[in-house]
Amino acid sequence: MADSLVERRSIDVVPDDERHGTAFSQFTLWLGANLQITTVVTGGLAVIFGGDVVWSLVGLLAGNLVGGAVMALHSAQGPRLGLPQMISSRAQFGVKGAVVPLVLVVVMYIGFFASGTVLAGQAVGKLTHLGPVAGIVVFALVTAAMAIVGYRIIHALGRIASVVCAIAFVYLGIRLLDHIHLGEVLHDRAFHLPMFLLAMALSASWQLAFGPYVADYSRYLPRTTSARATFWWTLGGTALGSQWSMTFGVLVAATAGGAFVDDQVGYVVGLGGTGVVAAFLYFAVALGKLTINVLNTYGGFMSIVTSVSGFRGQRRLSRRGRGAYIVCIMVAGTAVALLGRNSFLDSFADFLLFLLTFFTPWSAINLVDYYLISRERYDIPALTDPQGRYGGWRATALVSYAVGLAAQFPFLSTSFYTGPAVGPLGGADISWIVGLAVPAVLYGLLARRERRATAAAGPGPRTRTPRRQGAGR
Repeated sequence: MADSLVERRSIDVVPDDERHGTAFSQFTLWLGANLQITTVVTGGLAVIFGGDVVWSLVGLLAGNLVGGAVMALHSAQGPRLGLPQMISSRAQFGVKGAVVPLVLVVVMYIGFFASGTVLAGQAVGKLTHLGPVAGIVVFALVTAAMAIVGYRIIHALGRIASVVCAIAFVYLGIRLLDHIHLGEVLHDRAFHLPMFLLAMALSASWQLAFGPYVADYSRYLPRTTSARATFWWTLGGTALGSQWSMTFGVLVAATAGGAFVDDQVGYVVGLGGTGVVAAFLYFAVALGKLTINVLNTYGGFMSIVTSVSGFRGQRRLSRRGRGAYIVCIMVAGTAVALLGRNSFLDSFADFLLFLLTFFTPWSAINLVDYYLISRERYDIPALTDPQGRYGGWRATALVSYAVGLAAQFPFLSTSFYTGPAVGPLGGADISWIVGLAVPAVLYGLLARRERRATAAAGPGPRTRTPRRQGAGR
């Protein structure tokens, strides 16, 4: 029984006879993954950095919808391809060239693992009376064990967390409204464009950072699953869960001041009470973080294997190899968490915006290629062959990615770098919008030109993916 529970697949295609579930599973997974303390902190940053409550909420909603829609478009690829998300990026970047964005993806997973473990470690430490350091270590070990089991337990966690954390957030919301005067909080409605765009960038970055692994959790759905249903259930779960948590974070940050900044977990749990109630809330915090941290660990393992296998020609991975990769991610993430736990809040915002800079061009290129250029049809065997249809390195995508990355820097605003275009825009950071638009247009033009040139040169060896293996309609 235990052996059958542990996932066998890694970077290989999921066969039709192993597909299961419905598109609704994406709703519960992404609702549970977003009803958690780090999402609360992300929403609170919009106010901590100077935004007012009303326009921060509007900006966060706009970012969650726009970023969530991009993320859900990636999710819809899963049932069609039956592949992890970053394997499909070989069709744009080449079998080896896909390693370029993948290096940054792995950094992202380790960073999110670390940031989540800091907050969850506080909850586990309080719940077990072991303290935050031991709490971090215990939480990391549980995360690694569940990531090794894989896909089924990840979705089970999502279902449980969506219920438990929803109950916790409803209760906390009621308690918060008992502590504050909502009319006074919502009274200041002065619109400041830079603060509005900051709020939008925070939530958009939150959503776009899911893009490199979202299809990992929809790839076991039956091939007949509607792409539209997958899109809407994913968007519904991630937008509802994140906006709910971020709204709570905005209201807490606007009314708690330094108490929230100094101890995010302690303050939030303290709203609920003491004794059994506090224990339940600490458990809910840990459960919510466990759900998203397992996603980050699992996605990191997939990304490392995708990188290594592109150069080794590897198509499958043993369970022992899977465990080794996951343990490496756990060790690295835990080390970062222990080293950086005392400066979490300051570094986390810059980390989010930094990630956004590097992932928006990849996301734009992947979506333009899948939906507009390849039209949802990939040659699956060629994704593992550097001498095949997609080659080892594809200049079209790599150039578009580099140009998209460079185009963002004049519009980027972080604590360690501010671009020259930020001042004329009143301090607003619109780099993520540029990072979506520029590479999307450039890659679309270059890829169509490349296709026309290939067609003019005459038909080469025909490569076709059978319907049961590939991504045909």
